[in-house]
Amino acid sequence: MHIHAVFHVEFEGLGSIAHWIRTNGHQLSETHLYRGHRLPQATDFDRLIIMGGPMNIYEEDRYPWLRDEKVFIREAIHRNRTVVGICLGAQLIADVLGARVFAGPHKEIGWFPITMTDQARNHPLFSFLPERFTVFHWHGDTFPCPEGALRLAFSEGCENQGFLYGDRVLGLQFHLESTPESVDLITDHCRDEILPAGYIQPAELIRSQGPAHYPVINQAMAGILDRLP
Repeated sequence: MHIHAVFHVEFEGLGSIAHWIRTNGHQLSETHLYRGHRLPQATDFDRLIIMGGPMNIYEEDRYPWLRDEKVFIREAIHRNRTVVGICLGAQLIADVLGARVFAGPHKEIGWFPITMTDQARNHPLFSFLPERFTVFHWHGDTFPCPEGALRLAFSEGCENQGFLYGDRVLGLQFHLESTPESVDLITDHCRDEILPAGYIQPAELIRSQGPAHYPVINQAMAGILDRLP
């Protein structure tokens, strides 16, 4: 399988997804938009993975490449490619599918539990996951579930934590791919966002809680990637 990954900043990489790609012998190509890379044709790959970033999907004046990226995502969906978006990637997919992306009532930064919806628990793509488990979050924006999509999960701080559109377009607001290295990087680069609030944990707590959760979330990420068409 040929997988193409899109990156928005230097410090948000594939995390555990890179190990899954290597283990399964898949081909990987990359676009680093912050370096001025050009996007490929949607026919050049089988699966698209869109990673996160600190920018907002509506900051097109500041990040002009967002316009081309949205056109690219729309074309990939139209071409029946499997598309996975994580955090900002999920917000971009939601926007392309017609859902409004906006600042949520709470920022979520740190380790907080999500609860899977009944519909998700009964879907073969997610039925192996526990009903409730703790995942890594780092987001301020949110979105309603796009029209026609399956709502996947919710948390105390965020009503919509993910969606599945059709059988091959997946948006995850949270991070299942996080590793100790990736969490250290985002914590170091985005430390200014760690302010006292109900759903924001201190950096020291984020780092100390991680080891209890990395095996669970990375296994969940791999399981989803295994089951996607």
